[in-house]
Amino acid sequence: MTTRWTLTIDCADPTLVARFWCTALGYTESDPPTGWDTWEDWLNAMNVPEDEWNDGASISDPNGVLPSISFLKVPEPRAVKNRLHLDLQVAGGRAEPQHLREQRIRTKADTLITAGATLVREVPMDDSTTLDHLWMQDPEGNDFCVV
Repeated sequence: MTTRWTLTIDCADPTLVARFWCTALGYTESDPPTGWDTWEDWLNAMNVPEDEWNDGASISDPNGVLPSISFLKVPEPRAVKNRLHLDLQVAGGRAEPQHLREQRIRTKADTLITAGATLVREVPMDDSTTLDHLWMQDPEGNDFCVV
C-alpha cells in the first residue's frame, strides 16, 4: 500500500515562494477547506491572528493528478545546498534534437528569471560544451534544475 504525501518547502515568505512555484509548475493556490469560500474566511473562523496568515501556503496541480506542495514559514535562513530539489523537465528528453532541448530549457528559464529565479550555473553534458540543464534558485535561494 502506498502512502499519500506532499512536499513541504521551508521558507521565510510562504506567499512569495508559493506564487513563484505556481508559475514554475503551472499550479494554482490550493482551495480552502471544504465549506469555506476563501482562506481568509477559514483563517478568521479558526481565530488565526492576522499576523500569522503568511505562516503557510499550499499549491496544487489544477488537474488534481500531481502532489500538492506546501510552504512553511521558518525563522532560520537556508544554510547549505539543498539535498532534495525539483527538476523541471521541459526539454522533452535526450531523444529530442539538442537545439530544441536547449531552446525549451532557456525559454522556461527566462520565464522563471522574470518571476524571481536566479541562474546559478549552466551544466554541460559530460565532457562537452553541450547544455544538459540549468541549475537555478527560487526567490529564497532554494535549488532546482531546468532539464
